[in-house]
Amino acid sequence: MSKNYVVGFPRIGEKRELKKVLELFWAGKTTFTEVEKVSSALKEKHWKYQKDAGIDFISSNDFSLYDNVLDTAVMLGAVPKRFNGLKSEELYFAMARGNKDAVAMEMTKWFNTNYHYIVPELSLEDTYRLNALKLLNEYKEAKALGITTKINLIGPITFLGLSKRVDRGDTYELFGKILPLYEALLSEIKNLDESITVQIDEPIFVKGVEPKVLSLIKPCYDALCAVSDNINIIVTTYFEHSNEATKVLVHTPIWGVGLDFLHGSKNVESLAIINSSGKKLIAGVVDGRNIWKNDISQTVTLLDELENSMKKENIIVSSSCSLLHTPFTLKYEEKMDSEIKTWLSYAVEKLNEISLVSKVFFGDTLFEQDTESLLENKNANELRRNSTIIHNKEVQKRIENFSKLERDGKYEERIKIQKELLGYEDLATTTIGSFPQTPEVRRARSEYKKGAISKENYESEMKTYIDECISFQEECGLEILVHGEPERNDMVEYFGEQLDGYGFSQNGWVQSYGSRCVKPPFIYGDISRPKPMTVEWMTYAQSKTDKIMKGMLTGPVTILNWSFVRDDMPRGDVSKQIAIALSDEIEDLQKAGIRMIQVDEAAFKEGYPLREENITTYEKWAVRDFKISVSTAYKETQIHTHMCYSEFNDIIQTIEAMDADVISIETARSGNELLKIFKEVGYKQEVGPGVYDIHSPRIPTVEEMVKQMKLLLEVLPKEQLWINPDCGLKTRKWNEVKPSLTNMVKAVKEVRATLK
Repeated sequence: MSKNYVVGFPRIGEKRELKKVLELFWAGKTTFTEVEKVSSALKEKHWKYQKDAGIDFISSNDFSLYDNVLDTAVMLGAVPKRFNGLKSEELYFAMARGNKDAVAMEMTKWFNTNYHYIVPELSLEDTYRLNALKLLNEYKEAKALGITTKINLIGPITFLGLSKRVDRGDTYELFGKILPLYEALLSEIKNLDESITVQIDEPIFVKGVEPKVLSLIKPCYDALCAVSDNINIIVTTYFEHSNEATKVLVHTPIWGVGLDFLHGSKNVESLAIINSSGKKLIAGVVDGRNIWKNDISQTVTLLDELENSMKKENIIVSSSCSLLHTPFTLKYEEKMDSEIKTWLSYAVEKLNEISLVSKVFFGDTLFEQDTESLLENKNANELRRNSTIIHNKEVQKRIENFSKLERDGKYEERIKIQKELLGYEDLATTTIGSFPQTPEVRRARSEYKKGAISKENYESEMKTYIDECISFQEECGLEILVHGEPERNDMVEYFGEQLDGYGFSQNGWVQSYGSRCVKPPFIYGDISRPKPMTVEWMTYAQSKTDKIMKGMLTGPVTILNWSFVRDDMPRGDVSKQIAIALSDEIEDLQKAGIRMIQVDEAAFKEGYPLREENITTYEKWAVRDFKISVSTAYKETQIHTHMCYSEFNDIIQTIEAMDADVISIETARSGNELLKIFKEVGYKQEVGPGVYDIHSPRIPTVEEMVKQMKLLLEVLPKEQLWINPDCGLKTRKWNEVKPSLTNMVKAVKEVRATLK
């Protein structure tokens, strides 16, 4: 009997091997054959990790060279016309990254995680054709190694729900075109083996889908299950509960349902109907989204509770979601505090937890190493609960007594003062904050951390870089400057390193998109700021120019959402601690003469609950904490914020409530569609829509950006608009950044000339 299951596994490699070979290939320094060679080696290693841990259901087709949704679009022949003529890897990477002739496809967040997916573009007029070669070959690769895998698929309803129509119509109108392709796909899969398990991911169901979408579920899965008797279909959801969809799914011939019982605790309400249907329950009880060691006794207790409503033989122990969202392995964490390290579990370690939980729950024979692991697990969790490094009474007292919840002055009063004092023009030009992190900058920072160079030498190199950044910005004509952030390894980790209550990893890399990886810090205890974090760098930068130098902070909600957060207190309480620490930093920046401060909330939307009924609570504390963080700002100090990858239609009133003076947003891949909502609601504050896409190596022309600015001016008046790229420039190269920003400034001058 199969007893345990992993929804999906990380693919970037334990030492980011995939990232490194992809970037060499994109730079023309290696061949695609080498990319394929590295990919095959990684898949083999990842499958064997799972097999050696005793995992029964191991995935194939969870590996991707860029993104699984993009893979699905290519598999279904959903290729936008602008990429016609391209083939194979050239086509695939052009869709993801763009090329000299075509802009990349839109990219946005995968539900409320920090992973990004490529948004498929669909049209009623297009013809779609199946190409299942990647999927079929991957199954055969594993089989040749003696490993029989389940095949992972993005479900047809989720694929349509996450896609966009080029004419802005309803993507679900293409259901009749897409479903037959999935049927054809299963017809090919059935020939792979005598019996095959197919995991079909339908996370769109956890969003509480509307009746017309619910009505698609039964015809969809009746049709797919009818393709072949030798295919066992499991429909998997995660990140929240999906009771509405589950009530429909149990009346289809699927073999099993995968549910998340950690982030979707209300899924317990579906147990009775699943049990009566006789279907398997893939019980997501080991957290696939966080890094804390599983408390095995608590997890077995949860499974015992599930057993009260389910036959035990129909329960399969699983990760709550794909382990893609966690780092790879603790094996390389050699410098981490030994006490804290015992509290953590990465993807490889979670495999062993899943295996051990299933052994205990099902009463399997425990070997000596299993008994030792259980005792170690119990001791680690007890030590964490009682550790003195977690709780800080001074922080708790300050939080309890903190009373300044917003800044002084209404927006209309503040902006009048600010425009007079700061003196910037309409269509003011700036950037989001970061400039390219060159190999030299990264090397200096790394050597300083290792103690290989002195603090004086390190600071000298950073200041030289800042000087060069300022010089370039002045030369190309940017009006509001930034210092380039060379001292910052990451927009969250940098601040976490200077806050008490934060921990860090050497190798805790998590894939964000494509080859882009982030290394989130983790919050283990109460948070406070022992000393200023950015003041010294910002005052140096301001001393080198007469132009306005914009201070750069990461906001409390983004710091929270881009960290692994302690699970022993509510997230809103943790966020408030961060906000109060940031309010101290803003006060110190102002005293040092910084007159414009950007508090980035790039991940504000990312943290939104997926279920509508939970949104109000999140918005309440998220807005509260942004306002607390800027509560020390003077009326004269202009507060900027930045958001990216967000659909703002449903949160525009929340953005207004945040009360920033200027917001910059990502719009480069979506024209001016995102901006229209700001006009519709009569948004008063100033807005900086991104006029070019920094996630693509393309250098936009002056003409392109003039056209983009004219589109923006159709929506908002020039007095309300700022001009900037759509995000930070950290991941780009100088030979892309310099001409792009020079063209942007030229385009602004051209547009201004037409407005006089």
